[in-house]
Amino acid sequence: QVHLVESGGGLVQAGGSLRLSCAASGNIFSINVMGWYRQAPGTQRELVADVTFGGTTNYADSVKGRFTISRDNAKNTVYLQLNSLKPVDTAVYYCYVEGTYTTYGGYYYTPQDFNSWGQGTQVTVSS
Repeated sequence: QVHLVESGGGLVQAGGSLRLSCAASGNIFSINVMGWYRQAPGTQRELVADVTFGGTTNYADSVKGRFTISRDNAKNTVYLQLNSLKPVDTAVYYCYVEGTYTTYGGYYYTPQDFNSWGQGTQVTVSS
């Protein structure tokens, strides 16, 4: 029902930068939170940053001052600017979206809460 498409990952040297994008599509009625998680080999998935529809942001302590999350509500798109990258930032980054979509039963539309994950994009930072 709701699909997320990520892009922007790649291989960079320490100190470099990347910009990740995630676009949500489908029968979306509203989005209240968009964010980014990451998972390195042998670790649990962890929150990197998220942003509400109203613009309130939240960052993991490890990325504060280096990463910036932003969103375009009109396009249902969230971005993550990764600056001053370190080897410890190496991980698969997953987009996350939480909101409401609509289903149609032939007579009326029904709102339903959802959360959706992107396919993941690899970020690799070399020493």
